Amino acid sequence: EKVLGAEHPDVATSLNNLAGLYESMGDTDRALPLVLRSLDIREKVLGDEHPDVATSLNNLAALYEAKGDTDRALPLFLRSLDIWEKVLGAEHPDVATSLNNLAALYKTTGDTDRALPLYQRSIDILEKVLGSEHPSTITVKENMNKLVLKLK
Repeated sequence: EKVLGAEHPDVATSLNNLAGLYESMGDTDRALPLVLRSLDIREKVLGDEHPDVATSLNNLAALYEAKGDTDRALPLFLRSLDIWEKVLGAEHPDVATSLNNLAALYKTTGDTDRALPLYQRSIDILEKVLGSEHPSTITVKENMNKLVLKLK
Protein backbone atom coordinates (compact mmCIF):
# COMPACT_ATOMS: atom_id res chain seq x y z
CA GLU A 1 0.00 0.00 0.00
CA LYS A 2 2.87 2.39 0.77
CA VAL A 3 4.57 1.79 -2.54
CA LEU A 4 1.62 1.23 -4.89
CA GLY A 5 -1.18 3.14 -3.19
CA ALA A 6 -4.28 1.94 -1.37
CA GLU A 7 -6.28 1.35 -4.56
CA HIS A 8 -3.78 -0.55 -6.68
CA PRO A 9 -4.93 -3.90 -8.14
CA ASP A 10 -2.01 -5.67 -6.45
CA VAL A 11 -3.26 -4.40 -3.10
CA ALA A 12 -6.68 -5.86 -3.96
CA THR A 13 -5.02 -9.21 -4.74
CA SER A 14 -3.18 -9.17 -1.41
CA LEU A 15 -6.41 -8.35 0.42
CA ASN A 16 -8.18 -11.15 -1.41
CA ASN A 17 -5.41 -13.63 -0.54
CA LEU A 18 -5.35 -12.61 3.11
CA ALA A 19 -9.12 -13.01 3.25
CA GLY A 20 -8.71 -16.51 1.81
CA LEU A 21 -6.25 -17.35 4.57
CA TYR A 22 -8.64 -16.13 7.24
CA GLU A 23 -11.48 -18.08 5.67
CA SER A 24 -9.41 -21.26 5.58
CA MET A 25 -8.78 -20.73 9.29
CA GLY A 26 -12.53 -20.43 9.85
CA ASP A 27 -12.36 -16.71 10.65
CA THR A 28 -15.00 -15.42 8.24
CA ASP A 29 -15.52 -12.28 10.31
CA ARG A 30 -11.95 -11.13 9.61
CA ALA A 31 -12.12 -12.26 5.98
CA LEU A 32 -15.32 -10.43 5.06
CA PRO A 33 -14.11 -6.79 5.23
CA LEU A 34 -10.98 -7.72 3.29
CA VAL A 35 -12.94 -9.28 0.44
CA LEU A 36 -15.32 -6.33 0.39
CA ARG A 37 -12.39 -3.92 0.16
CA SER A 38 -10.74 -6.02 -2.55
CA LEU A 39 -13.97 -6.01 -4.55
CA ASP A 40 -14.36 -2.26 -4.14
CA ILE A 41 -10.83 -1.59 -5.38
CA ARG A 42 -11.17 -3.96 -8.32
CA GLU A 43 -14.49 -2.51 -9.45
CA LYS A 44 -13.15 1.06 -9.26
CA VAL A 45 -9.84 0.38 -10.94
CA LEU A 46 -10.54 -2.52 -13.32
CA GLY A 47 -14.23 -2.06 -14.14
CA ASP A 48 -17.33 -4.11 -13.40
CA GLU A 49 -16.61 -6.89 -15.89
CA HIS A 50 -12.98 -7.76 -15.19
CA PRO A 51 -12.09 -11.38 -14.30
CA ASP A 52 -10.51 -10.21 -11.03
CA VAL A 53 -13.85 -8.63 -10.08
CA ALA A 54 -15.45 -12.02 -10.76
CA THR A 55 -12.88 -13.63 -8.45
CA SER A 56 -13.70 -11.20 -5.64
CA LEU A 57 -17.44 -11.72 -6.19
CA ASN A 58 -16.97 -15.47 -6.09
CA ASN A 59 -14.94 -15.26 -2.89
CA LEU A 60 -17.46 -12.94 -1.27
CA ALA A 61 -20.26 -15.32 -2.22
CA ALA A 62 -18.33 -18.23 -0.72
CA LEU A 63 -17.89 -16.28 2.51
CA TYR A 64 -21.59 -15.53 2.74
CA GLU A 65 -22.35 -19.18 2.02
CA ALA A 66 -19.95 -20.26 4.76
CA LYS A 67 -21.78 -17.92 7.13
CA GLY A 68 -25.10 -19.53 6.09
CA ASP A 69 -26.32 -16.49 4.19
CA THR A 70 -27.30 -18.16 0.91
CA ASP A 71 -29.61 -15.27 -0.03
CA ARG A 72 -26.61 -12.93 -0.23
CA ALA A 73 -24.36 -15.53 -1.84
CA LEU A 74 -26.62 -16.45 -4.77
CA PRO A 75 -26.63 -13.15 -6.70
CA LEU A 76 -22.88 -12.83 -6.21
CA PHE A 77 -22.22 -16.30 -7.62
CA LEU A 78 -24.54 -15.50 -10.54
CA ARG A 79 -22.80 -12.20 -11.27
CA SER A 80 -19.39 -13.84 -11.06
CA LEU A 81 -20.48 -16.55 -13.51
CA ASP A 82 -21.89 -13.95 -15.88
CA ILE A 83 -18.61 -12.00 -15.94
CA TRP A 84 -16.48 -15.09 -16.53
CA GLU A 85 -18.73 -16.30 -19.35
CA LYS A 86 -18.65 -12.89 -21.07
CA VAL A 87 -14.94 -12.28 -20.67
CA LEU A 88 -13.40 -15.76 -20.83
CA GLY A 89 -15.95 -17.68 -22.88
CA ALA A 90 -18.44 -20.38 -21.95
CA GLU A 91 -15.87 -23.19 -21.92
CA HIS A 92 -13.18 -21.73 -19.69
CA PRO A 93 -12.13 -23.62 -16.53
CA ASP A 94 -13.03 -20.59 -14.38
CA VAL A 95 -16.58 -20.83 -15.74
CA ALA A 96 -16.61 -24.50 -14.76
CA THR A 97 -15.42 -23.63 -11.25
CA SER A 98 -18.12 -21.01 -10.97
CA LEU A 99 -20.76 -23.50 -12.14
CA ASN A 100 -19.55 -25.96 -9.50
CA ASN A 101 -19.76 -23.31 -6.78
CA LEU A 102 -23.25 -22.29 -7.85
CA ALA A 103 -24.35 -25.94 -7.97
CA ALA A 104 -23.01 -26.45 -4.45
CA LEU A 105 -25.04 -23.49 -3.24
CA TYR A 106 -28.19 -24.90 -4.84
CA LYS A 107 -27.38 -28.26 -3.25
CA THR A 108 -27.11 -26.55 0.14
CA THR A 109 -30.50 -24.93 -0.32
CA GLY A 110 -32.06 -28.22 -1.43
CA ASP A 111 -32.60 -27.14 -5.04
CA THR A 112 -31.27 -30.28 -6.69
CA ASP A 113 -33.12 -29.57 -9.94
CA ARG A 114 -30.85 -26.56 -10.46
CA ALA A 115 -27.71 -28.14 -9.01
CA LEU A 116 -27.49 -31.26 -11.18
CA PRO A 117 -27.37 -29.59 -14.62
CA LEU A 118 -24.80 -27.08 -13.36
CA TYR A 119 -22.57 -29.87 -12.08
CA GLN A 120 -22.96 -31.66 -15.42
CA ARG A 121 -22.13 -28.55 -17.42
CA SER A 122 -19.07 -27.97 -15.25
CA ILE A 123 -17.92 -31.57 -15.82
CA ASP A 124 -18.47 -31.27 -19.57
CA ILE A 125 -16.30 -28.14 -19.73
CA LEU A 126 -13.56 -29.59 -17.55
CA GLU A 127 -13.41 -32.89 -19.43
CA LYS A 128 -13.16 -31.05 -22.74
CA VAL A 129 -10.57 -28.51 -21.62
CA LEU A 130 -8.56 -30.29 -18.92
CA GLY A 131 -9.38 -33.97 -19.38
CA SER A 132 -11.27 -36.52 -17.32
CA GLU A 133 -8.32 -37.26 -15.02
CA HIS A 134 -7.60 -33.67 -14.01
CA PRO A 135 -8.07 -33.05 -10.26
CA SER A 136 -10.65 -30.32 -10.91
CA THR A 137 -12.71 -32.64 -13.10
CA ILE A 138 -12.54 -35.39 -10.52
CA THR A 139 -13.60 -33.02 -7.73
CA VAL A 140 -16.69 -31.83 -9.59
CA LYS A 141 -17.60 -35.42 -10.50
CA GLU A 142 -17.34 -36.35 -6.83
CA ASN A 143 -19.53 -33.38 -5.88
CA MET A 144 -22.17 -34.45 -8.37
CA ASN A 145 -21.97 -38.10 -7.33
CA LYS A 146 -22.52 -37.15 -3.67
CA LEU A 147 -25.66 -35.30 -4.66
CA VAL A 148 -26.93 -38.18 -6.81
CA LEU A 149 -26.32 -40.66 -3.97
CA LYS A 150 -28.16 -38.38 -1.58
CA LEU A 151 -31.17 -38.39 -3.90
CA LYS A 152 -31.40 -42.21 -3.99
